[in-house]
Amino acid sequence: MKTYPAAQIRNVGLFSHGGIGKTTLAEAMLYASGATSRLGKVLDGTTVSDYDPDEIKRHSSISATVIPVEHNGCKLNVVDCPGYSEFVGEMTSAMRVVDCAVILVDAHSSIEVGSDLKYREAAKAGIPRVVVVNKMDRENADFHGVVEQMRSQWGNNVVPLLLPIGQEQSFQGVADVLTGKAYMYPTKGDRAFEERPMPEELTNDAERYKEMLTELVAETDDELTMKYLDGGELTPEEMAAGLRAGILAGTIVPVLAASAGCLVGAAQLMDFLADLAPSPLDRPEVAQAQDGAAVEEFKADPDGPLGTLVFKTVADPFVGKLSLFRVYSGTLTSDSHVRNARTDHDERIGQLYFVRGKEQKLTDRVGAGDIGAVAKLSETSTGDTLASPTRPVLLRGIEFPQPSYTAALRPKTKADLDKMGTALHRMAEEDPTLKISRDPITGETLVSGMGESHIQIMAERMQRKFGVGVEIALPTVPYRETITAAARAEYKHKKQTGGHGQYGHVVLNIEPNAEQEFEFASTVVGGAVPRNYFPAVEKGVHQAMVEGVVAGFPIVNVRVTLTDGSYHNVDSSEMAFMLAASQAFKKGVSEARPVLLEPMMEVSITVPDQLVGDVMSDLNGRRARVEGMDPSEDGMTTVRAQAPLAEMQRYSSDLRAITQGRGLFSMEFSHYDEVPAHLTAQVVQHAKEQREAAATH
Repeated sequence: MKTYPAAQIRNVGLFSHGGIGKTTLAEAMLYASGATSRLGKVLDGTTVSDYDPDEIKRHSSISATVIPVEHNGCKLNVVDCPGYSEFVGEMTSAMRVVDCAVILVDAHSSIEVGSDLKYREAAKAGIPRVVVVNKMDRENADFHGVVEQMRSQWGNNVVPLLLPIGQEQSFQGVADVLTGKAYMYPTKGDRAFEERPMPEELTNDAERYKEMLTELVAETDDELTMKYLDGGELTPEEMAAGLRAGILAGTIVPVLAASAGCLVGAAQLMDFLADLAPSPLDRPEVAQAQDGAAVEEFKADPDGPLGTLVFKTVADPFVGKLSLFRVYSGTLTSDSHVRNARTDHDERIGQLYFVRGKEQKLTDRVGAGDIGAVAKLSETSTGDTLASPTRPVLLRGIEFPQPSYTAALRPKTKADLDKMGTALHRMAEEDPTLKISRDPITGETLVSGMGESHIQIMAERMQRKFGVGVEIALPTVPYRETITAAARAEYKHKKQTGGHGQYGHVVLNIEPNAEQEFEFASTVVGGAVPRNYFPAVEKGVHQAMVEGVVAGFPIVNVRVTLTDGSYHNVDSSEMAFMLAASQAFKKGVSEARPVLLEPMMEVSITVPDQLVGDVMSDLNGRRARVEGMDPSEDGMTTVRAQAPLAEMQRYSSDLRAITQGRGLFSMEFSHYDEVPAHLTAQVVQHAKEQREAAATH
């Protein structure tokens, strides 16, 4: 694959709800351009984009894949992104490096949640947008109905550019509103098409939409505005230039009809992208110096200072780490040295590649504006900037969403345990939305991600790539125990076995202590217990606090005072006083009205206004306390609440179901609160069963 100048590169992302045909469209573009000799199919597992075994198994994309397509003297770097919300990290990284977002919607249904969210995210990020109404050949396809919904939902700057000729089974081509040309496909599934005049039955619609486009184009330039208002007709050149300017500014969002599955409209989409989509030259990047001072715009100049952003990492057990990057300025060459601006470490650049799905094509350089890959970078992660050692500038990184679901991973065998840590590290390198941690109380290895399917697929990849088998379970809720009353406890540890015996005698006062997890004091007078045994008494209490008397959870929020005791000149020892203190503490706690405590979470849930009632009703069933609601101007409301962790462990999946995927939430620890009495018995029984199960293993 040859090297292209920035002016002839188009970095394009395909975004939508799951199942709308992004991968099929990428495959159609490859086939229509002549890059492939056959049209792969998602259900057959034969597409260039979905090559991962997990994608083939599920018939859907899991990772963002770069598919370069050469067309009309341009290189279209098409990034096929997964549509399902649990793989949002892949969409986030792709949206950071593309210059144009192609949003797919289904011709025979209302605008799907995922397509709506991606459109709004692209708009918020200032990325030019194009909409493709796909599956025009399907039953109940309604192009004009979908267009009206888009204009109602997204604004009147959404205007058709390519109209469908026919629909459902009779869909056979597309017609260009601006040029008046029609492109007919005599045989569906064949890339051959014929250029013809606009069909008479489309004339009225074409004129209506052309007038809408002309009005929007006129607004892109003062001279065009005056000419339009004076009744002058804009020339084809003025229309094309104004349309391109409007797309770049986001004031015009063209709509194109297509059916990727039967190839109709794929070539015209590529023509559109080559002619009118922004190039890297149109969207310069702003970089910072390492000291934080702003520097000038980074233009896509192959001779400029090097600025490269790593936007994706692929973990391969054989090749090692493969880093995908976009060059914003300068030229990255094989066998060179660069500086990682985040870590301030030098990296050696080995062999460079252009990637197309799983295929890697060797190249000695990747120029400004282009996308490439390099293997075995030692200090570089997703979101890092690679720059010139003499001018290490820092590009804006990638802001990934915080995980919303946590699971516990348990290795299946001892061999799996030995390899699990390394494998998890490699998986987290590949997917920044995965967070690995260890609960210091339960000892469980925890992995947090975007949902249950996300974690399940990660576990399957660990098994396939690294041979590490794990079981997935909900994490053990880290309950605590405390006391609600004061108690006095005495214990005398006395043992005689011939020779030196063991003697330790303590009297403890045990009280609730809301201010601290643990406080130890002594009021012993007269040397009843020698001072050198005080640390042993405190240590004995600490050991007893690890396992409470209610359900075996750690005890917190207590004040223990050593008030009295006795000792033996010969038989007393630190061990004897430790044992005495431990037993006295357990005895005292059992008499001080012990209770269970559960972690309470601070929860923030953002949903469309019309779904607030459903969310509130669900929260009430989770023992949550709603603290407030904050409506915003964009039709969303944020609900603030406190809820028990035990009720929120599957909330990411439940919220998705309640809100059809439109809800977002974040959750962080707030405090511990007492478990209601009617639930304590359930927690105690569950804890007992877990201990028995652990003992059998």
